[in-house]
Parts: sequence; structure tokens; C-alpha cells
Amino acid sequence: MKYPIENYQKYKWFFTQSKKLVIGGKSAEQNDELLKFLKNKSEDYIVMHTHAPGSPFSVILAPIEEIKKEDLDETAVFTASFSRAWKLNKKKAVIDIFKLSSLNKTKMMKTGTWGVKEKLSSKIVSLELVLAKQNNILRAVPEQSAKTFFLKILPGKIDKTKIIPEIQKHIPKSTAEEILQALPTGGIQISK
Repeated sequence: MKYPIENYQKYKWFFTQSKKLVIGGKSAEQNDELLKFLKNKSEDYIVMHTHAPGSPFSVILAPIEEIKKEDLDETAVFTASFSRAWKLNKKKAVIDIFKLSSLNKTKMMKTGTWGVKEKLSSKIVSLELVLAKQNNILRAVPEQSAKTFFLKILPGKIDKTKIIPEIQKHIPKSTAEEILQALPTGGIQISK
């Protein structure tokens, strides 16, 4: 399949249950790079961000008319879970949904900040992910996005570097590096 961004794995990414690729910036700089790149394309996309600052701008790389409610729900959970809300050990976050064409950037705006002309909607979602393989790579994804998964994780108080041995009990062939690459920033709790 051809995507507008060939090297999507340099961003935060996952595939929805209906096989739509979602990508988001790992930093304010990457958010800007991603949105500027996509704004130069002729397509319009659905974009999400937490209502509060500090999240990826998550983009569903599919024609808007093909996006289902489940794609929106999964992308909202992904956006919330990779936001500052996880690091702050929140249980829920508010996600704003808009079209790429509603976003604008002026020279006066700081890195990672975008103006929004029109918001489509907002939704409140729980922060929770599962560790699963997508494209043979360990990812932390919304539960609905994974056919099978190893374990469920929630925001918690255990530093992610300290929880690696516990995670490796559930995913024996995983390396510390691939686990760290998959996990959100902040503490982790394994859901029972």
C-alpha cells in the first residue's frame, strides 16, 4: 500500500482495526514537520490533538469519506495515550477532532502550535493501550486495533525502564529497546 509518507515509522504510528495508518509526531518539531508536509498534498485528512497542550497531532492517512466511527475512536485513544496526560497519570483526556484543511500556521506561532478554524467535534477517552505486534513490530495500540495482544497497560507510577523485566515475562523475545520504543512517555501500570 502507498502512503503519503513513506518513512512513517519515524513517527508514532499504528494501524486501526480497519487497516488505516495513523501517524503522529514524537515532538513539537515532528508535529510541525508532519502537518506542513501533509498540507502541501492535495488530500484532506482527519487530525486529532488533546484539548490540553502536549500531544501528537495524530493524522488518519485515509480519505475522509472512508473513515469509520471505530477509526475515530481508536485514533482518539492513541492520541490521548501518547499525550502529556499519560505522563501526568490521568485516566481520561479530551480529544479535539478537525480536518487538516482547518489548521493554519503563522510565523508568530511557536513550534508545534497550530491555529484551528473549525473543530469537528471533541470526545473524552480513557488512556489505555495494549502491547501487540503490528507489521511485525511491537507497538502500544488501542485494544480494538489489535487482533491479539500480549498485555494491557495503563498510566501508572512505575518508571518504564523499571517495568521492562515484567513486560518481558509476557513477551519473552522482546528487547528492552523495542519495549521502550513502543511505550508512551511516563509511568506504566500493567492492567490485571
